Amino acid sequence: MATLRAPRAWTRRQFLVRSASSLAIASLAKPSISRAADRPQIAGGIQSGDVSDGSAVIWARADRPARMLVECSTVESFKTIIASASGDALPDADFTSKLLLTDLPPGQDVFYRVRFADVATGLAGESRLGHFRTAPVAGQSISFLWSGDTAGQGWGIDVSRGGYRSYRTMLDNRPDFFIHSGDHIYADCPIPSELKLPNGETWRNVVTEEKSEVAHTLAQFRGNYKYNHLDQHFRAFHAEVPMFAQWDDHEVTNDWSPIGSHDDAGYADDGTPRLVARARRAFFDFMPIRDIGARQGRVYRKIAYGPLLDVFMIDMRSFRDETWNKGADHRGWILGTEQLAWLKRELAASRATWKVIAADLPIGLISLDAVALGNGPPDRREHEIADLLSSIKRSGIRNIVWLTADMHYTAAHYYDPNKAQFQDFEPFWEFVSGPLHAGSWAPGELDDTFGPVAMYQQGCSAAQGENLAPCFGLQFFGRVDIDGRSGVMTVTLKDVDNRHLWSVDIVPQPQGRPAVVAQHS
Repeated sequence: MATLRAPRAWTRRQFLVRSASSLAIASLAKPSISRAADRPQIAGGIQSGDVSDGSAVIWARADRPARMLVECSTVESFKTIIASASGDALPDADFTSKLLLTDLPPGQDVFYRVRFADVATGLAGESRLGHFRTAPVAGQSISFLWSGDTAGQGWGIDVSRGGYRSYRTMLDNRPDFFIHSGDHIYADCPIPSELKLPNGETWRNVVTEEKSEVAHTLAQFRGNYKYNHLDQHFRAFHAEVPMFAQWDDHEVTNDWSPIGSHDDAGYADDGTPRLVARARRAFFDFMPIRDIGARQGRVYRKIAYGPLLDVFMIDMRSFRDETWNKGADHRGWILGTEQLAWLKRELAASRATWKVIAADLPIGLISLDAVALGNGPPDRREHEIADLLSSIKRSGIRNIVWLTADMHYTAAHYYDPNKAQFQDFEPFWEFVSGPLHAGSWAPGELDDTFGPVAMYQQGCSAAQGENLAPCFGLQFFGRVDIDGRSGVMTVTLKDVDNRHLWSVDIVPQPQGRPAVVAQHS
């Protein structure tokens, strides 16, 4: 079937206005048939995710048991429907529903509309319009963002201060997709009604019962995700920009591990802490993430985004050895045997120009919760990373870039084997950026195991103190642009006010050659 590509200028500027108009029209239609209260409504926002060249996941939540109906078109009028699907939204999943749409045209702006129909009467409620762009064909450029850490340290939605401003700024960047590097929620951080700021002012949060205490029940974990949907910028961003989601610790509890984190509910028969199981269930209920199939609830996966890019979403939480990276036996792991083998295999098989490893934790920043322990040869979890890096070198794989968040500041790290204790690897870049909306921290300390050099970093100063509120402007995200003709990757670190802080151009290299870079201050 021949399709028409929707003009991109329109989709990026008029899309949200037209969406609001559609809602108004839908609410006035056929008042004689039923009252609005008889029709299922969309609770919160809509989301798309895991977009490839021919498929995408669509997510929404109803206010009651209902059936989700989704239609897609490459034109805003929906004159031609190129895909449709339906699925149940039932109490067992807190009325959430997500559908995998397939057989979509590559390299296209795709509009989708979502509504819910009553399971008994068939009466449908409001429609919402969304947008995503499928992975490109050869010659098309790519632009995407990454960051993490939303609603942390009690800093919730203060409407008078603009709410989640980073999401509004990121939408202004008009990316093709967004990688959320983890900490979508802070299940272990309640949102109080007020917090005092160092300048004597008061931060006033929107509050909900489910965010009033540390999450333990499934309803409380789900309530953390529902809280984010109360923010208008969050809803607007996710309606137009597809998300590639991974998790970190605060989706469960601070610095959690699969064997070391539990509450009074104890463990299931398979040894899984019930606390972690409830948190994982809520994560998959509310994330537009596709079902991997082989392992239920698996976060790590590869997303192919055209001939220029493969994104490897890894999971540094579910398979780690224990909570803290310490022990007299000098053995440790953070990826686990199965995931590490998968990553090696998929990197070697990738034919994309760029291989982005989206990690939920940095490699070279010293932290007992992460990988780096301090200067010296590899120890404990560092052995896994050394194994991976040397395998990449032996396989002749080039053009690998690591992206992460977690540390609540932004930085660019260049890993140089000539400056490292362990030297059996090729040079590579790691970029850190966040938080989206949480307390800001000072830059951390790097160790020399893999030779990282901080080419740029920005966070709180000693005078500002740590856990600085979002209103002071130290909220960060990163932008990646890949040129469709040359293949050059430009990585730019940006702040909540969309200021260009620092960038670097990375020239793609053929197999067996080190990367060439050109820095920009």
